[in-house]
Amino acid sequence: MEPKVNYVLVGTFAVVLGASIIAVIMWLAKSDYRGAYDRYYVFTKESVSGLSVNSTVKYQGVDVGRIKEIILNPDDPEEVRITLDILRDTPVKTDTVAILVTQGLTGLATLNLTGGSRDAPPLTAKDGYVYPVITSAPSLFGRVDMAISRLLSEQGLSQLLANLNALSKSANSVLDEQNRALLKRTLQDLSEITQTVANRHDRLDRGLVSATEAADNLAKMTASLNREIPALIARIGKSAAAVQTMTEELASTSQAMGQVVRESQPGIQQFTQQTLSETGQLVAELRQLTSTLQQVARQLEQDPNALVFGRRAGARGPGE
Repeated sequence: MEPKVNYVLVGTFAVVLGASIIAVIMWLAKSDYRGAYDRYYVFTKESVSGLSVNSTVKYQGVDVGRIKEIILNPDDPEEVRITLDILRDTPVKTDTVAILVTQGLTGLATLNLTGGSRDAPPLTAKDGYVYPVITSAPSLFGRVDMAISRLLSEQGLSQLLANLNALSKSANSVLDEQNRALLKRTLQDLSEITQTVANRHDRLDRGLVSATEAADNLAKMTASLNREIPALIARIGKSAAAVQTMTEELASTSQAMGQVVRESQPGIQQFTQQTLSETGQLVAELRQLTSTLQQVARQLEQDPNALVFGRRAGARGPGE
């Protein structure tokens, strides 16, 4: 008995398998169905060895497209025309530059786009070209090759030999007999200095040890000052605050004294005008009283009985 075949399942499996194969093929081929692209040209005169169709195009190191075609320029066989497919949102500007970059030791190459300032206008196609043309710049190897080529060219070798000849003449003029003698003397002096330093090695060691100890002492003193300076600064701050307080108190006291003087000024004027004159008269009278008392005291010293019996009558003259 033959088994029954479910043709629906077989057909579904075949369709899914075919779609999967097509999707894998498209992914491996990296076709243009993944997004919208703009096409550009790049013209270069250096070798594009290592660069192939579908090689990566990078903008500042970010993948932005693929190489679509690499051919010789139909208008100039010395140039290579590279066709690029770049994602539409990539900011390709008039100052954008394409540089060929070799990746390590593998020899594979990519095209790297650099530049593209913010204020530059977008790159557009010029007359005679179907697509916009991105300016190319020599790669690192290209610049090295150009420099070596210029150096090894007939003109470059002539210039190099001329420079070497001029350098040799300059060296000969500098190292004449007199300068050689001076150089020899300088070397002898250096030898003597070196010998002197070697003979005084012990003293130098002791000097270095002393310098090290001095540096250690200085470090300790600095550390001590660092510990004490904050407290000293705090005390100075307190003293300054006390001085300020005392100054303010003196100022307030001066104001109070000034107020007292202003209030006492009328009394002082009255005292000066009236009391001082009366005081002068009193002093004069006191002086006169003092003089009288001194006379009485002298009389009492001469005749103490005069205090009881009064002054004696004077002696009578003849015939009285």
